[in-house]
Amino acid sequence: MKLRRRPDIPQMADPWHRVRVGLAILGVVMAVGVVGYRLLGLGPFDAVYQTAITVTTVGFEEVGTDDQISRNYRIFTLGLVFFGVSGALYTLGVMVDALVEGSLNDGLRVRKAQRMIDKLSGHLIIAGAGRVGQAIGHYVSRHGAEVVVVDRVPQPGSKYPTVVGEATDDAILRRAGIDRAATLVAALDSDADNVYVTLSARALNADLFIVARTNNQSSEPKFFQAGADRVVNPHEIGGSRMGALAMHPSLAEFLDEVLHDENHGVRVDEIEVSDATRAASPSISDLVGDDNHPLVLAVRRADQTFIATPPPDLEIEVGSVLIVLGSDRDIAALRDRANR
Repeated sequence: MKLRRRPDIPQMADPWHRVRVGLAILGVVMAVGVVGYRLLGLGPFDAVYQTAITVTTVGFEEVGTDDQISRNYRIFTLGLVFFGVSGALYTLGVMVDALVEGSLNDGLRVRKAQRMIDKLSGHLIIAGAGRVGQAIGHYVSRHGAEVVVVDRVPQPGSKYPTVVGEATDDAILRRAGIDRAATLVAALDSDADNVYVTLSARALNADLFIVARTNNQSSEPKFFQAGADRVVNPHEIGGSRMGALAMHPSLAEFLDEVLHDENHGVRVDEIEVSDATRAASPSISDLVGDDNHPLVLAVRRADQTFIATPPPDLEIEVGSVLIVLGSDRDIAALRDRANR
């Protein structure tokens, strides 16, 4: 299973920024107008009313008694007309632009995301953009995976191409490139929906690796019957991790750093041994070398059984998976030798 690095999605400018600026300008003009008319002798309501009809150019007669409508009154009104009308027209214009531009941006974003998805192959699809789905996307993208998200709600701030719709719909899964994907993670809130997504995805791509979320451990058999390769209960994993921190804090923190922290330069990874090694039938020492780097922690055989701390002379079968600990450079070199 090979996951490819995702490209960045171009971010659209916020079309409502200018609307907020325009409304702020209009609010300042209204406040200045009300204060000005109050200083010229109008009451609170009359000041607001006169400011509103001036700024909006409605054109009703001036508010106030004859002695209040002085030369200064009209000079102030004249200035308010120029500044207020300009602010009102600007705000109206940018609101229209924002409505049009927002719709255009939404359509453009959808088309760009779809074109990007159509070019992907061997990517990972996350069904469900909730907290679990976001955590999955963050982890796999850090490890070089190309990610496509499927959710019924638009994700304007997402850095991944997103298909908006029900993940239980075959047409939506096809738009996400299910036939070309390497992996699907069903991370919806409902077990019933996740089972349905698993069943649909397996029917659309027989070679797909499917990881499904469940909230109830008793539902696991149904997921496997539907075609899931792995079933995960986030609540159980969270409880196990808290228990590990309580009982073995140093070990749990070390594993967290190795699995999730990229700053120390050491990580745990898996390497599948391909058909290219069939003629050589290598042992672990043949692949790793004399320096024993990276360290082979375990071997998962083709029959899904594990061999922990395997001996150096253990012969590696085709289809076995090596669980290794080492630097990026050592792991990359071993992967190259295992598939040469």
